[in-house]
Amino acid sequence: MNILFEIFATNLKNLRYRFQRYLLKEISWKDRLIAITGARGVGKTTLILQYIKKNLQIDESVLYISLDNIYFQGNSLFDVADRFVKNGGKHLFVDEVHKYPNWAVEIKNIYDNFKDLRIVFTGSSILSIYKGFADLSRRAVSYSLHGLSFREYLGLEKQIDFPVLELDNILKNHINFSIEISSKIKPIAEFNNYLKYGYYPYFKESKETYHQKLANVINIVLENDLPAVNIIEYGNILKLKKLLYIIALSVPFKANITKLSERVGVSRNTMLNFLDYLRKAQIINHLTSSSKSYGYLTKPEKIYLNNTNIAFAITAEKPDLGNLRETFFLNQLTSKHKVNTSATADFLVDDKYTFEVGGKSKTNEQIKGIGKSFLLKDDIEVGYKNSIPLWLFGFLY
Repeated sequence: MNILFEIFATNLKNLRYRFQRYLLKEISWKDRLIAITGARGVGKTTLILQYIKKNLQIDESVLYISLDNIYFQGNSLFDVADRFVKNGGKHLFVDEVHKYPNWAVEIKNIYDNFKDLRIVFTGSSILSIYKGFADLSRRAVSYSLHGLSFREYLGLEKQIDFPVLELDNILKNHINFSIEISSKIKPIAEFNNYLKYGYYPYFKESKETYHQKLANVINIVLENDLPAVNIIEYGNILKLKKLLYIIALSVPFKANITKLSERVGVSRNTMLNFLDYLRKAQIINHLTSSSKSYGYLTKPEKIYLNNTNIAFAITAEKPDLGNLRETFFLNQLTSKHKVNTSATADFLVDDKYTFEVGGKSKTNEQIKGIGKSFLLKDDIEVGYKNSIPLWLFGFLY
């Protein structure tokens, strides 16, 4: 146990503390069992270490462990929890649970046997969490950590703490917000940087190698995470990579499942499974009609990459600007809102608002006469009436 406490102390000592993710304030930390999910690299480890450092007395009652540590090749998670509780443990933070076999069963047993212990666990493999969470669904409260919003990117890169803006408030007061924010930064230049490398916090380590690291992360998801959770043969991993490349070159991709299956060389149902795997792994996003209930065999109307940074990481070609704009909007809005296809424009949000996305020369023609409709323009600092700067929708979380 001593070695685990030493590693925990080292992690706390090396913690960069100032910048905090949005989810830190949204979690109800008093619950006995908390799950924090999120794609690889979005900052889950930093999040829980920040919570510990800010809110807990560092003594024998608190322990952070990562299950990718070699220590757990010869020691069980349950035994560690048992020894921890017997020595006064009250708060156990378990990172990278997907690296440990039968993690869900052991966490369930820990929860059931140690009534005074609070447990927080995280997992970088979304697919593993989906599979294991069935055993914990009645016990755990789950939260999802998204990548950096444009607002958070500015906080990390420029050390400026802008407030979170509600969607309704943006629609009503976008001119005032745009003027206030533009007085402190150059939003268009920063927005273009964010589209390239601002979604994952590790851009601070090196912008030059950022896209290479992101491509490596995607490979890990495809080659390690997927086979660990689903029965996928190596040949199908290659087909998954081919599918992702096709999507990256074509997004927003209007899904013709039959033709797509033929191009990749798999059956229709296998293709729908592939698309669902990539969605759960937060590599792509699905856009469906509001009239459809979503299931893993539901055909999406359109397919997007999960975030704009991926477009720069997996293709040698320069991404289409229109695709980047739509990908950004969908990515930022889905953190807190329901987003569907629109019969007349690009997006329908919360079955209430219609949005058309374009450049600064885009006109209102496509949404003319539609109530509660808005034109989101790239390359403008301040809007007018129902024309709003696209970058402002990066302040929703």
